[in-house]
Formats: sequence, C-alpha cells, structure tokens
Amino acid sequence: MSSPWFDHPLSREIDTAVSAVRKAAVVCRTVQAGIDPGELQKKDRSPVTVADFGSQAVICRILGDAFPDDPVIGEEDSRALREPENEALLERVVGHVQEVEPDADAQSICAWIDRGGTKTYSPRFWTLDPIDGTKGFLRGQQYAIALALVLDGHVTAALLGCPNLGSSLAADRGEGTLCVAVRGAGAWSMPLMSGGQASPLKVSAQADTTRIRFCESVEAAHSSHGDAARIAEALAIAAEPARLDSQTKYAVVARGEAEAYLRLPRDGRYREKIWDHAGGVLVVTEAGGRVTDIRGRDLDFSLGYRLEENSGVIVTNGLVHDAVLEAIEKLGIGRF
Repeated sequence: MSSPWFDHPLSREIDTAVSAVRKAAVVCRTVQAGIDPGELQKKDRSPVTVADFGSQAVICRILGDAFPDDPVIGEEDSRALREPENEALLERVVGHVQEVEPDADAQSICAWIDRGGTKTYSPRFWTLDPIDGTKGFLRGQQYAIALALVLDGHVTAALLGCPNLGSSLAADRGEGTLCVAVRGAGAWSMPLMSGGQASPLKVSAQADTTRIRFCESVEAAHSSHGDAARIAEALAIAAEPARLDSQTKYAVVARGEAEAYLRLPRDGRYREKIWDHAGGVLVVTEAGGRVTDIRGRDLDFSLGYRLEENSGVIVTNGLVHDAVLEAIEKLGIGRF
C-alpha cells in the first residue's frame, strides 16, 4: 500500500523520518512502561532523561545515515551523558537504544545524539524534539516526538508521533497516532506503532466562537492560564479547555477535536524554541488551520533555534483565528 506522498519529491525524506519516529516511539514506550510510581514521588526524572537521549540518538542515527550532510537542530547533546557520574544513566540509554539499533554502543550513541547539537540556521535542516512534554511522559500521559524538515526557512515536511494519543482524546491509546504533513500536499493521521491506512486530517468547521474548545498545557508554567481564561470569557466560550501536554495539542486541533491552542507569553523576554512548534505548525496548517503569534504574524523559522521575532503562538481552525486575535488585542495580553 503506497503512502499519500509516494510521488512527492521529498518522499525519501518523509519515509526516512517516519521510520525514525516509529523506532524512537518503541524506545519511549518501553521506558515509560517501566516507570515506577515510587520514583516519581522522589522526583526522579531519570526515565524521561533516558527516553529523551534514546529517542534523539535513534532519530539522528537514521537521518545521518540517509542524509549525512543535513544538520539537525535538536534539544539535547551528550555532554552530561559523558560525565563519569552518569555512567549508569548512559548504560540505561545504551540498553534501550540497542532494542531497535542492535549495533549501538555508548560511543556511537553519544555521537548520534550530538548530531542534533546544531543551533544555527542553514538553508536545509531538520529540527527535533525527541520528547516534547516531559511531565506528561512522567505522568504516563501525553507526549510527542516532533520532527520537521525546514527548507529555506519554511517547514516543508513534519511529523508528530503521539504514542499515547488514541483515535480520540477519550479513547485508549491503542497503537498511538502519527501525524504527517507535507507543505502544499496535505496532512494525514495513521497508527504510530504498526502503520496502516493514512486518513486525511481536517480541522473543525466550527465558526461560532461561543461553541469552540481550547487546548492548553496541563502546567501553567508553559502558558498563561489566567490570560486564556480571560480570552474564553471575552468570547463567551462555555466548554472547559482540554488540558494535555506537548505538541499533541496540535494534533488534536488538526483532527477537529478542539478549535484552538493558545501558547500565551508570560513575560516579554521568553522566545519559543523552534522544535516545540515546527512539527505541529505544518500539521495544523495543512489540515486547514492557521498558526500565528499573538500579533497575527507568521512564525519565522529562519532565525536559528528560537522564534526570535515572534511572541507566543496562536493555533486555530482558521475560522475563529481573527476573533481570538481581536480578543487578545482588546485585553492587552502580551503588552509587557
């Protein structure tokens, strides 16, 4: 069965990325399944650290083998893993990576991780968040593996691997969900772990702002929940927000389970990292939605690893975007 992008000029890149994200998801699922609730009570973050490094190693290895000249702007580097006091942590990473890459050893894994250490812009690069939503991962809830190819400053191909996202927010996670988007060609959803039929993604057709639903982060530290509540009140939104972690929120908007995701700035200094949004942006826009900052400007992925010229991120089905922006402006949100 051929993929929807089989005849696209970037089909090799997309197929390689799909394989990489699926292998990384095996590592992440295995690590998450072994989390001891007692460890969490001790605030032990080592499981997500192991999965983070393992996921980045696997993806960067596969991308490096297929496209050795492509830089990767990723979240992690191996400096901490190379410290003598972290030898046991490195051994755990090696063990999990070897489940999907049997020839892996500590030295090669650290080198693969460091392929993702680029932080400067180039005309062609990948950007990777090996685990987006670390707290969700530790709670056994939502997280995402986010990978995107950026060409000449434009996100051109994007993947969101959501291992715990089922066929709906209320459904069992099943095989998880993989979203794939190709600039100008569309966006699709399919089972993450086993492949299967790809279905086109389409945002909600709801244009009545009083009947929409927001997505927002579980943790208020990631976005201003208070400002989101003020916007909801201004738009007379009755539905409670869907609170979940990671770029999985983009997937939820792209398939029409919510109409908006607001990442509202808490101060005037912070700038979003590109790996936190590149994958999700294309998935939503190719599903018919719209993504801007709080001032209505497109996100600029040509300035290195941060969205230097943007403040906050507003994601909608497109039909309610202007209304959300108007509410933000009237309420003075983002004026620091």
